[in-house]
Amino acid sequence: MSRPATGMLPSIAGIGLRAPHYREVLETLPRLGWVEVHSENFFGGGAPLHTLRKVREHYPVSLHGVGMGLASTTALDEGHLSSLARLCEDVQPAAVSEHLCWNAVAGMVVNDLLPFPYTREALDHVARRVDQVQERLGRQLLVENLSSYLSFSHSEMTEGEFLAELTQRTGCGILFDVENLFVNVRNLGVDAKAFIEAIPAAAVKEYHLAGYSMRDGCLVDTHDHPVYPEVWQLYESVLRQIGPRPTLIEWDSDIPALPVLMGEAARAQQRLQALEECHAEC
Repeated sequence: MSRPATGMLPSIAGIGLRAPHYREVLETLPRLGWVEVHSENFFGGGAPLHTLRKVREHYPVSLHGVGMGLASTTALDEGHLSSLARLCEDVQPAAVSEHLCWNAVAGMVVNDLLPFPYTREALDHVARRVDQVQERLGRQLLVENLSSYLSFSHSEMTEGEFLAELTQRTGCGILFDVENLFVNVRNLGVDAKAFIEAIPAAAVKEYHLAGYSMRDGCLVDTHDHPVYPEVWQLYESVLRQIGPRPTLIEWDSDIPALPVLMGEAARAQQRLQALEECHAEC
C-alpha cells in the first residue's frame, strides 16, 4: 500500500528538543535546522503542547514515538493511536517515526524497545500494523532500526532485509539510526555494509546520531554522550552510499547545555555540506 511522502523536513542537521531547553529555545530562537520531540510527552496537552505549538511556529518539527510497539502481538493501543493522530492534526509535523520493536504482552507494557526474530510471520504482522497506523494518521510513518543486545537463531532474514520488504509492502519510510547500527556491529557482529546495501536508499528519510555507553563490555544505546569518532566515520560512509538526509542529534540523558547540542549538529552539518560540495564539483 503506497502512502503520501513525508512532509518537508529539510536535509540539514537538527537536534532532539527536550524539556530542559524549551524556555531557552523559545526565548532566544537559536539557528536550528529542525527539532524532533518524543510524541508521548505531548499526549496530555496542557503546557507541553502549548510549548510545542510555539516551537512549531519557528522550526520544522518531527514527532518521534517510543511507545507504539509495532511488533507487539497485542492489539495496537487505540488510545495511544488516537492521541498520536490528534497531535499530528494539531502540530502538522514534517515527519512521524516509530521503532521497529515490541513492548507489550499479556496486557503488560514494558518500558523498553525489545527485539524480535525477523521472520516472514513477523513481517506480515508488522506490515499490517504499519498499514493500520498510516491509515489512521493519513501520512507516511518512518520506522527506525533497533539497537539490540541479542539476536535470534530462527530469524529468516536480516534487519536490513526486513526493513526493505516492509517499505515495499507498506510504503513506509526508514529512519536510519546510524549509532544503533554501530552498536549492533560491535555487540552482535552485524555486517554494516550488508545492512546499508539491503535497505532502499529512496526509503531513507532521516538519520539519527547519538552517543553510547560501555557496560560490561557491551555498547548500550544510552544517548548520553557526544557522537563518537567511529560513529561519525560510519555516518560519513552512509552519506556516501545513501546520500544526505535530515540528520538528528539525539541526547536524552545527562542532557548538556544547548550550545553543546548545537555544536554536535554543526559537526553533522559540516559532513552534509562536504558531501553536497563534492557532488557539485563532480
